[in-house]
Amino acid sequence: MSPQLNVACLQNCAGTDVQQNLRDLRVMIDSARADGADLVCLPEYGTCLGVDGAEFVVGANVEESHPALVYLSDLAKETGVWILIGSMAVNAPGGKIVNRSLLLNDLGDVVSRYDKIHLFDVDLANGETYRESATIQPGDRAVVADTPWGGIGLTVCYDVRFPQLYRSLARGGAGIITVPAAFARTTGEAHWHVLLRSRAIETGCFIVAPCQTGLHGTSESYGHSLIIDPWGKVLADAGPDVGVVSATLDLSQIEKCRSMVPALQHDRPYLEVEAGRSSQAAE
Repeated sequence: MSPQLNVACLQNCAGTDVQQNLRDLRVMIDSARADGADLVCLPEYGTCLGVDGAEFVVGANVEESHPALVYLSDLAKETGVWILIGSMAVNAPGGKIVNRSLLLNDLGDVVSRYDKIHLFDVDLANGETYRESATIQPGDRAVVADTPWGGIGLTVCYDVRFPQLYRSLARGGAGIITVPAAFARTTGEAHWHVLLRSRAIETGCFIVAPCQTGLHGTSESYGHSLIIDPWGKVLADAGPDVGVVSATLDLSQIEKCRSMVPALQHDRPYLEVEAGRSSQAAE
């Protein structure tokens, strides 16, 4: 396994013009490559994001002929870098889509794919409404990709609020976990940094979280793409603007941090409290 990984997060504000988004991303990928990136990570829906209620179906296609995948696969092969397509809308049976994250190697091959498990359905106090389940079919499988840098666990956005998924990925061999997102500004200001640092600390994993930024109709993405080490230290924060942030990951830190706080070894089975029942001191 390689002892270190140079990783870059791309922070963009995608629109509905897939080709323009890809041209913009090409400039950012070239910049990251020039700075020595081995792995370049795009945000959730980084290649196409619509406005308001339409964002989850705009740009959907079957995977094998998806224009974003075809373009980025060729680009990975051309540039010799690994590319995480944070997510893209892929047609699924029954008229819905899946929110799919794909990891491409430096030959342009898809080495792993993950369909977002947890769907964001909420009415925010500021009037924003999200109903991912109306158009998206949830995934049902956790995924760890085998790479030259060890296991990389794949997640997407709202998954970050479900720590059991992240512990499962760490126990399954992940030392790095990706969290591409288009996190809402309202919740991002309060929770983004806290959630991602918590997932890093709980799992002893590096967290790589590229996020969209800016306005998409009446919705606004938070930005602040983050790279975090297994101790919870923020190595890079993109702030609110479009751009690229990068960091060099010393992969020996994974075992060092886990040996200092071996929480993954201390999980124990227990009986959960049944809904609607109070716990009893003795029975």
